[in-house]
Amino acid sequence: MELIRTIAEAHDLVEKIRLSGRLIGLVPTMGALHRGHLMLVDEIRDHVDVIIMSIFVNPLQFGPNEDFERYPRTLDSDVELAESVGVDYIFCPDVSEMYARNMKTRVVVSDLPDHLCGLSRPGHFDGVTTVVSKLFNILKPHVAIFGQKDVQQAIIIQKMVKDLSIDVKVLTLPIVREVDGLAMSSRNSYLSETDRLEAVKLFQSLNFAKQMIVTGEHDLSLIINAIKNFITTGNSAEIDYISLVDTETLEELTELKEGSSVLIAIAVKFGKTRLIDNLTVKIPVFEHVE
Repeated sequence: MELIRTIAEAHDLVEKIRLSGRLIGLVPTMGALHRGHLMLVDEIRDHVDVIIMSIFVNPLQFGPNEDFERYPRTLDSDVELAESVGVDYIFCPDVSEMYARNMKTRVVVSDLPDHLCGLSRPGHFDGVTTVVSKLFNILKPHVAIFGQKDVQQAIIIQKMVKDLSIDVKVLTLPIVREVDGLAMSSRNSYLSETDRLEAVKLFQSLNFAKQMIVTGEHDLSLIINAIKNFITTGNSAEIDYISLVDTETLEELTELKEGSSVLIAIAVKFGKTRLIDNLTVKIPVFEHVE
């Protein structure tokens, strides 16, 4: 496996690969790899000939009071893990390589960021779409893959690709979870032992809400309060949001319609660690007797 540090090297590499007729797959990451990242590699392998993983902690998607400086950077172990699952190249540029000092361009998708994480992290998704569009331009993948845990990110990237006619197929992988249900995340390493035990309530609360919906509960406020009480009872968890939204537009639903689907999305702080999770639920159609 080879490490690529500069954009010029990457351009030379992808030109040779494309001229040879081989298909390129991109697995974008910020490093601190875990099993979820490795499963992204496994999933994309059947679609491409060459796998490139990017490892870049992107400053544009961090707010001024967020964890850019302390975000885990574990390149040596990341390289070993990536090589063990068959990654062919790692693109790991410095910030100065990715962003010129006088860079004045951003890629912005409208409306979709105005929900969920975008409300508490203004500018975050502009940073995501800008870096992903740069990665697409630099590495010219035929296929790219993203995790469903960051569901809003995946939807926004798919919209960007469609709107800008970017020639890349975007795949998404269902959330990869720990044995107890906690969604895998590089930020899980921040959790104290106590917070780690409490964090399993995220997935448990989503399943609790799903059970309410599939058994006929349609009162949105009742469902949201049930999730909130489930998560916060007995601990100091701090709710950022609990939202039931449209699976495409991400707009808050005002009612649950039988036969449609709802995305339940949550963001919660345990200690200083903010975690997200989500679940899509198909709303059953009930036989109504008149």
